[in-house]
Amino acid sequence: MAVDSISIQSDFPRDVHRPVANFHPDIWGNQFLVYSPDSDKATWASKKGKLEQLKERVRTELHATASNPSQQLQLIDAIQRLGLAYHFEEEIGQALQKMHEKRQNWEGNDHIYTAALCFRILRQEGFRISSEIFKKFLNAEGKFGECLVNDVPGMLALYEAAHLRTHGDNILDDALAFTSNHLQSCKLSSPVAELVSHALMQPYWRGLPRLEAKHYIDVYEKFPSHNTTLLMLAKLDFNMLQSQHKEELQEISLWWKELDFARKLPFARDRMVEGYFWIVGVYFEPQYALARKIMSKVIAITFIIDDIYDAYGTYEEIQIFTEAIERWNVGCMKQLPDYMKICYRALLDLFEEIEEEMAKKGSSYRTYYAKEAVRAYSKFIQ
Repeated sequence: MAVDSISIQSDFPRDVHRPVANFHPDIWGNQFLVYSPDSDKATWASKKGKLEQLKERVRTELHATASNPSQQLQLIDAIQRLGLAYHFEEEIGQALQKMHEKRQNWEGNDHIYTAALCFRILRQEGFRISSEIFKKFLNAEGKFGECLVNDVPGMLALYEAAHLRTHGDNILDDALAFTSNHLQSCKLSSPVAELVSHALMQPYWRGLPRLEAKHYIDVYEKFPSHNTTLLMLAKLDFNMLQSQHKEELQEISLWWKELDFARKLPFARDRMVEGYFWIVGVYFEPQYALARKIMSKVIAITFIIDDIYDAYGTYEEIQIFTEAIERWNVGCMKQLPDYMKICYRALLDLFEEIEEEMAKKGSSYRTYYAKEAVRAYSKFIQ
């Protein structure tokens, strides 16, 4: 019997107890299978050209603000929050390096907003910066003064900075308690209220980049002082990148549909789309398209393997399955129950596909370590 026509059955006794979990079915239907790009090649090329023009204008602004660290910090902050930092990694890196070297430009700043913003961005990007810079904002009792309470942007910046504290940053422990308390009791109007509410729920740097960008685009537009060029670039970039993600998801969905696990292995979770969302949270940038496709497929297969171990397989079957994964050979299929053959065949095919892709890049050795990870995982969950 061909593997692709096998239904769930087993050479093992059928009167055994199987801990079926009854997972809820896939909620996405065929919406990604039927997705079609919104624009043709000519329109896409036009958007790409517009994107490059806007990027160049922002790049010019970044260089123009070099003589004003406070202004440059605010621009960098907006670029990062709008999800555009990956376009300006070199420029931002150079600007922050210079800022870190010329500490007198910000260490002596008496404005809490600028000091906190500088601290957060530098520490967030891996630069060594001491929390001692906040001592100047303490009163005679060594506490943050009430004079800061009316400076909502400053308190919000300090609140965000405090979340990058490390062991021993006692001053930031106090800063977090101080700002949390006062921000929660502030009566604010939109759009500042939206920023504060969102930050209290989850500080910026702990969020998923794409979700944070979408939220900030909506809020940033409401500020009368927003940078029009930056906002136009953020919207265009977000929509173009989202279209790319949808195309990738369509390709992966077609692969998943051909495997037909939902019908062949109905006891297992159909969570391919969720797996893609997961990996987009790790790297969303356009250049990582292949990595997203590979990891999404691996995650989807891993869900199936996990459910074989936890939601269907018997102890005896799982032992044989673990041994087959350890040996990683198509010849092991004849020893497996029929339902395991479906998953095992898909696993071998997927890694053959990955090996071919890695060979094109001269990185075939990576597949070995990926297989080792699957072997280790199967032993761990056994």
